[in-house]
Amino acid sequence: MEVVLLGTGAADGWPNPFCTCASCSVMLERGEIRAQTAALVDDVLLLDCGPEVPRAAAHAGRSLSRVRHLLLTHAHPDHIGPLALLMRSWVAREQPLEVIGPPEALDLCRDWVGPDDPVHWTAVAPGDVVQAGDHAVRVLSAAHRVHRDGDCVLYEVASGGRKLLWATDTGPLDAAQLGSLRDARYDTVFLEETFGDRAEHEPDHLDLRTFPRALAALREFGAVTDDTEVIAVHLGHHNPADLSDRLRPWGVRVVPDGTVIAVGAPPDRVPAAQRTLVLGGARAGKSTHAQRLLADRDDVTCVATGAADDGDDEWAARIAAHRSSRPDTWRTLETDDLVGALRTATGPLLVDCLGTWLARRIDLHGAWTDKSSWPVVRSDIDDLVLALRRTHVQVVVVSNEVGSGVVPATASGRRFRDVLGRLNAAVAAECEAVVLVVAGRPLPLR
Repeated sequence: MEVVLLGTGAADGWPNPFCTCASCSVMLERGEIRAQTAALVDDVLLLDCGPEVPRAAAHAGRSLSRVRHLLLTHAHPDHIGPLALLMRSWVAREQPLEVIGPPEALDLCRDWVGPDDPVHWTAVAPGDVVQAGDHAVRVLSAAHRVHRDGDCVLYEVASGGRKLLWATDTGPLDAAQLGSLRDARYDTVFLEETFGDRAEHEPDHLDLRTFPRALAALREFGAVTDDTEVIAVHLGHHNPADLSDRLRPWGVRVVPDGTVIAVGAPPDRVPAAQRTLVLGGARAGKSTHAQRLLADRDDVTCVATGAADDGDDEWAARIAAHRSSRPDTWRTLETDDLVGALRTATGPLLVDCLGTWLARRIDLHGAWTDKSSWPVVRSDIDDLVLALRRTHVQVVVVSNEVGSGVVPATASGRRFRDVLGRLNAAVAAECEAVVLVVAGRPLPLR
């Protein structure tokens, strides 16, 4: 199957033409203009048809004259532009057109069809299966609604041994909805990601917190595999301008309007780095960014290297805040034995952080005051670097960047700063990706 993405934007597109936010301003300056999300499949099947679709097809160099089946997901106006049906009647098309969708979506279109235009209506509901020419279409439930539960749907489209999932609009799917996708093993998934970093919205759309969890659920149920190409669609201006960088670690692509997707072709993506070092200053957002890199995984072990101190309420509050920010399915391992954790890991590791690990090793060997103990600390560092080199699991390591701060007033403080700097350099040499987080913004160094 060939899919032409006629649009990849949310209801108001991206940028919103009336908005002056940073995201819209940057996208406008770049000339990255996204129309309402819709797709043309094999030139004969149209997935959604918002008001901008006819002109978007022309910009993509495609004619809609061969379209025989129009699949509507629901009755929101960015998915239904019935003027397109009137345009079709003006050129006296003799070939029939089948409009497929929930009854409410069809009702919005009926008055826009010419009296002699051969348009047929097929009302569907979740669970239905229809044949649209050479394409088998399965109707699926969406976590989205216009007026009632069930008046919004998703579509599975299959042809020639290939299969795609059109998942816009939807929020996180429940167990029953996911069950209908079990072992589907899609070649391509078009998954909405509407709200970006905005968390306050109705739960019938995805954002950058819920999107990776939805992706993890699709993987758990066998709908998404390592061979599935996942493309984010329905993108709005609450997303950051660097959205592509944010989604890349999860194996998800952001593509411009007009992109042609060959369903079943090898996914065109860069695999996630096996080892990543995330550096940053105090409160720069390095831990938050590190968690985002693994947010699409349920089987993460968080190796917390900071020892609990019953007499330090502020430190205890920091530890509690870190725990509460992680997904419930993640496991926490409190230890400074990073070598052991790396050698025995069977799933992804998040190590937070090297600075506290180094401080505890210095404590263990009494090296703050005994210079003769520093060779033992350096041996621990060598063992850690070797274990990181030999690991077979995905690892994200967080560390402090202290070299740009105030020069410590004590000899032990200066030595710690120097040794941590060397440790960071040694770990960076073993990592495929290195990121510096400054004021909450990740800056890729490798």
